[in-house]
Amino acid sequence: MKLYTKTGDKGETSLIYGRRVAKDDLRVETYGTLDEANSILGLAAQALRDDARCEDLLRIVARIQRDLFDVGRDLATPEDKQGQPYVTVDHVTTLERVIDRLDAQVPPLTQFILPGGTLGAAHLHHARTVVRRAERLFVALSREQTVSTNIGIYLNRLSDLLFVVARAVNHRLDVTEPHVDFSVAAESMEEGL
Repeated sequence: MKLYTKTGDKGETSLIYGRRVAKDDLRVETYGTLDEANSILGLAAQALRDDARCEDLLRIVARIQRDLFDVGRDLATPEDKQGQPYVTVDHVTTLERVIDRLDAQVPPLTQFILPGGTLGAAHLHHARTVVRRAERLFVALSREQTVSTNIGIYLNRLSDLLFVVARAVNHRLDVTEPHVDFSVAAESMEEGL
């Protein structure tokens, strides 16, 4: 089988079961954005892979990558062919448990955190923002087509999880999180320009 099929040359793609839709169809935009987030998580995993202090966080990232693939499959399935969706309430509950566990391991939030710190944390923050975009697309999609509401809830929790995983990476690697200090932000703005 060739890698290229030429079937998308006119701006269409196939959903699962072969239904043709425009490449900018909201369903395609949504699962394509999750694919983008998944790719960024691959970068985060690469940045974390050689540090034993982040082994469990690396396993969390790997699990999210597998889950996002399955969520994408659900979104790539036309409305009339959808069976039992992959994402369940149990997935959301699991994310909440992991968020609570990791949040208890990092310093309490007392200021706004900026994306950054270690390379792994920066990639996790990037993935988080892409998941938020996917969530916004999902909300728009859910107004037009039938999709599992669990996916929207899952995406909402997932972005929270990615935030706390990024914080955990920086904390474990003893890297101070970039943050906004509003008391000096105004006076240092001129110096930075």
